[in-house]
Amino acid sequence: MTRADAIARAHHELHSGAFLAELDRRVAFQTESQNPERGDVLRAYLEQDLQPAFSKLDFTTRLIESPGGKGPYLLAEYKESSSAPTVLMYGHGDVVDGMVGEWRDNLDPWRTTTVGNRVYGRGTADNKGQHSINLSALRAVREARGGRLGFNAKFIVETGEEIGSPDLRQVCESLRDELSADLFLASDGPRLSAERPTLFLGCRGGIRIHLDVNLREGSHHSGNWGGVLANPATILASAIATLVDGNGRLLVEQLKPPRLSNQIRAALADVKIEPMPDEPALSDNWGEEGLSAAERLYAWNTLEVLAMSAGNIDKTANAIPGRAQAVLQLRFVVGTKVDNIADVIRAHLHGKGFPMIEVQATQRFAASRTDLESPWVNWTAESIRKTTGKAPAVLPNFGGSLPNDVFSDALGLPTMWVPHSYPGCSQHAPDEHILLSVTEEALGIMAGLFWDLGEMPRALSSAASHGA
Repeated sequence: MTRADAIARAHHELHSGAFLAELDRRVAFQTESQNPERGDVLRAYLEQDLQPAFSKLDFTTRLIESPGGKGPYLLAEYKESSSAPTVLMYGHGDVVDGMVGEWRDNLDPWRTTTVGNRVYGRGTADNKGQHSINLSALRAVREARGGRLGFNAKFIVETGEEIGSPDLRQVCESLRDELSADLFLASDGPRLSAERPTLFLGCRGGIRIHLDVNLREGSHHSGNWGGVLANPATILASAIATLVDGNGRLLVEQLKPPRLSNQIRAALADVKIEPMPDEPALSDNWGEEGLSAAERLYAWNTLEVLAMSAGNIDKTANAIPGRAQAVLQLRFVVGTKVDNIADVIRAHLHGKGFPMIEVQATQRFAASRTDLESPWVNWTAESIRKTTGKAPAVLPNFGGSLPNDVFSDALGLPTMWVPHSYPGCSQHAPDEHILLSVTEEALGIMAGLFWDLGEMPRALSSAASHGA
């Protein structure tokens, strides 16, 4: 059998209906990790579905309990040769709320429904569809090699990614020896576009910034008190305007990342952000000046206002509110100093005349990325190009946040993420879906990667494999 045979077998998984049947079975598990009543379902997904699936591939499996009492973890391992490369893979079996009743044509989020090129269902894009693609590709390569993979493989599946992966680092550090590998290879998040295969090496970090202005109890008539009572909503809006301007540009130097390196600029030079017709158009004159859209999204920091509140917008009274609050989010790249970010913002606002604003930083995600000079970057990109005939977009990091730092920093592995979704997939929203066209290409990409990994006599050098 050949590389082409393995890829053909992976494509057959889709054409035969086997892949979609498997995905439908997995989507049916209502694994909402934000719902405290779904604990048994999270465990059942691992025990009843994934453990048997891995066993058929000759992986040994065991469940790891969460030290914090959250959902369990599945550790699967396949050993073939001490001299062969070892790859560590990752996926998450939990999903966000199903949002029953909010989907188009009243679709059931807990079953897959194919409409044209789209396959709808909660978890199809994030992340059941993606780790199912990787499992199917493993199966195709194993069959093509007559029951062998040609490399050693480990897979960790968590059930708490949608609640911030609260115990993942602790669990992985406790399993450091068991999770040792030459390469981390996983799939989550969207490609650059549906048409272009993508490789990203890490993720931006994220911190939520809570701003609260509490001036008094209750509201007071705007006619009787307007002009003599300070308005917390006005204060809050003015304060935010000193952090980020009306074009989304950062105004505080400490919130900005280090200067873009020539290496990062070169990596993003051919990356075009081109939304599909059903995706939002890029805003003109928005974001940092002098940067391309790709540099703004993948190599710069942004401060976004996620929510604001003052008074009752649905039942507006002619009254000055007593309090106002906002939640902002700083998305940041590697090199940004964020350890004391709340103090930085508090000091800035105090200096601008807003000492009454309370500042709190919560829900932190670390920024991390593998060094672009890692030999695994070119190896992965070349394998994808060989399979698809397309040069993949190589992104220094994903625009969003993932627990990449657990693998790149805590475990010290070069991290390669090959996503199988696309920006318009509606993850975390009603109508979540994957595209059949992307799924077919992704099955081939992963089969090609796994085949090429099995052709290696030994792992690539890990020198200079990851960055801070």
